[in-house]
Amino acid sequence: MELRQLRYFVRVVELGSMGRAALEFGVVTSALSQQISQLESELSTRLLIRTSRGTIPTDAGLAFLRQAQLALRHVDGAAQAARQARLTGQVSIGLAPSTAAVLGMPFLQAMQQRYPDVRLHLVESLSGHLAAQLNERRLDLAVLFETQAARRWSVIPLLDEQLYVVGVPGLPGMPTGKSVRLDQLKKLPIILPSGTHGLRSIVTDAFARAGCVPFVAAEIDGLALLMDAVRAGAGATIQPWSATARLPRDLFRLVQLKDREARRRNVLASLSDDELSPAALAARVVLAEVARSLVVDGHWLGATLHNN
Repeated sequence: MELRQLRYFVRVVELGSMGRAALEFGVVTSALSQQISQLESELSTRLLIRTSRGTIPTDAGLAFLRQAQLALRHVDGAAQAARQARLTGQVSIGLAPSTAAVLGMPFLQAMQQRYPDVRLHLVESLSGHLAAQLNERRLDLAVLFETQAARRWSVIPLLDEQLYVVGVPGLPGMPTGKSVRLDQLKKLPIILPSGTHGLRSIVTDAFARAGCVPFVAAEIDGLALLMDAVRAGAGATIQPWSATARLPRDLFRLVQLKDREARRRNVLASLSDDELSPAALAARVVLAEVARSLVVDGHWLGATLHNN
């Protein structure tokens, strides 16, 4: 027995006509009649008869009508309650500083518009710290990098970011073209996060595949200070475009790395689905949607969607 069969039956009785009911539902009369026949077959009784005055219910039809109307009222009431109910709760979400620069505010605004009663706790920290907090269940979900995705988490691939050499014009060893290979950067002083963080692992592995070792001039575990050092000419860095999103564009030169391995894969990692609250599950969907829309609309430069 299907809800549409109940709706068809009730409306036929109310209108006294198969044809008028079919027109109201936007179906052909034969399709509506077939649904009523299937309902009668399931109940093993005749519910409607056609007379010169139109289609009227049998005694069994009258008895069934009252219960069908009651059932539909309950279903419609349940649907209305679900639509009117507001999702509540708190969700803790971690974003790396470069990711937060692009994704943070659009995600916050989307959540406030869609789920105004959900309270967000946004944590901006280096990815290594976020992974540790996710392990400790201090975060519900976080945007991390593929090298840090643990098997015990639920992981959704989001996007890939192209990496660039970022430095000030005139820095000794800074490439002058639009693109460069890693093996051409042997003498360039580079400032990177320390080895516990996702970007450092990606850069180290990319240099190894290129058959060379980077000249690491300094290690700084903080994007703001790291970019201050680059701005002061203490060295260049290797970062996605998002690392410069909060800074004036005329301060730095960005030179694209040609190496295929010079990409940072972003994943949305969370606790397992059975550990997440309804609010956290909803936030995960919104976060993924916002990230993808930023890429599609061209607001996340150097990023491509990861579809595998």
